[in-house]
Amino acid sequence: MTVINKFREEYFFLSNFYKAPVEYHGLRYLNNEAAFQAQKCLSDEEKQQFLFTDPARAKRLGRKVSLRADWETVKVGIMEDIVRAKFTQNPDLKELLLATGDTELVEGNTWNDTFWGVNIQSGKGQNHLGKILMKIRKELR
Repeated sequence: MTVINKFREEYFFLSNFYKAPVEYHGLRYLNNEAAFQAQKCLSDEEKQQFLFTDPARAKRLGRKVSLRADWETVKVGIMEDIVRAKFTQNPDLKELLLATGDTELVEGNTWNDTFWGVNIQSGKGQNHLGKILMKIRKELR
């Protein structure tokens, strides 16, 4: 079975850092990372700072917000909703996702994210983002 294990270059569109507009709960973000990080916030006012934010800055900002109490229990579902929004709201990206066929999608990384992806040095990780992408790809067929 073939595997896509780097969301870079021709597969960068799979990354949450890919610049594709996404509307989520009535707000329009420039990328999935900003949309996701904004959901950590307690108020809509606080979410506003993420609307025109590039992915790297959004990730940094997300570490500084007042984190909602239920974050650890809701974050996977929120990520799934946002990833689904990206691929349903951007038909060109939907086609690219579908074109990956039955290939296993693994968010391989070197920054030791073993929750959303897999550390490529150790091979360890839960790959929640990859699993979400494969679930949405199946739904879109």
